[in-house]
Amino acid sequence: MTLPMTAPPARISGLDWLMLAGLSVLWGGSFFFNALALAQWPPLPVLLVRVGLAALALLLAVRLAGLSMAVGRRFWLAFFGMGVLNNLIPFSLFLWSQQQIPSGLASILNAMTPIFTVLVMHAFGGERATGRKIAGIAAGFVGVAVLIGPDALSGLGLNLLAQLACIGATVSYAFSGLYGRRFRELPPLVTAAGQLSASTLMTLPIVLLAHPPWTLPLPTAQTAMALLGLALVSTALAYVIFFRIMRSAGPSHVVLVTFLIPVSAILLGVGLLGESLLPRHFAGMAAIFAGLALIDGRILRRSRLSTAS
Repeated sequence: MTLPMTAPPARISGLDWLMLAGLSVLWGGSFFFNALALAQWPPLPVLLVRVGLAALALLLAVRLAGLSMAVGRRFWLAFFGMGVLNNLIPFSLFLWSQQQIPSGLASILNAMTPIFTVLVMHAFGGERATGRKIAGIAAGFVGVAVLIGPDALSGLGLNLLAQLACIGATVSYAFSGLYGRRFRELPPLVTAAGQLSASTLMTLPIVLLAHPPWTLPLPTAQTAMALLGLALVSTALAYVIFFRIMRSAGPSHVVLVTFLIPVSAILLGVGLLGESLLPRHFAGMAAIFAGLALIDGRILRRSRLSTAS
């Protein structure tokens, strides 16, 4: 069963914004963990460990929470569809592309996800792409580019296939947002566990054929920690939050996290690594927050109300 295509878009609450900020930190770390893991292993085995360990962790969490994965054939078939759109395609494309292009450029291309999501939801999901929303997304995307800086764009035009792979991943994410609306009646923990379990079952035979585990080098301590962080933090925990926001605020809002990921990365670098904030960081963050404010709309509504009174 799918939700009606004319369903009105959900509103985003203060709690949703807080969870989006937390999710941006969790997913921001995935680019770092990917880089460490790819230094020793090929993309497909990294993908299998990422979804496999995350699935095991969430299945255990489902059991401890007293929930059940016996949700019926209809939802399990849907889990496989969601696994393809939300895990297999985008994870594989980003892992492969990060072998060709810098993480900064990949982050900028990843920030195109809200753009494609608005287009997909406008065309197929009954959510009209208003001028205010389009302006907000444009401001957010520009903010990401300014925040990361011109160095990340130095490879733009080179390694075209890798860049197209990143864009293909964002399109897949956009359609996964539309597809994921059918899981609103399930607990987020069950949905996350289901789609990751389905992704694991689909990835396992591919890895056994292409990269048998016994042919891979034993992971170093650094690689093992990166794989654990990728699976448990940037995937298992992140997807529980993702589906919680998806259920309450809708797909057009949950993908705004891609604008916040670079902000989290910059602020973590300042707080934990002693890095400095440059003028472009302030300008980029200002553009991102202005874009998010436009998309949210509450500040504009309050401004109109105060003007009218």
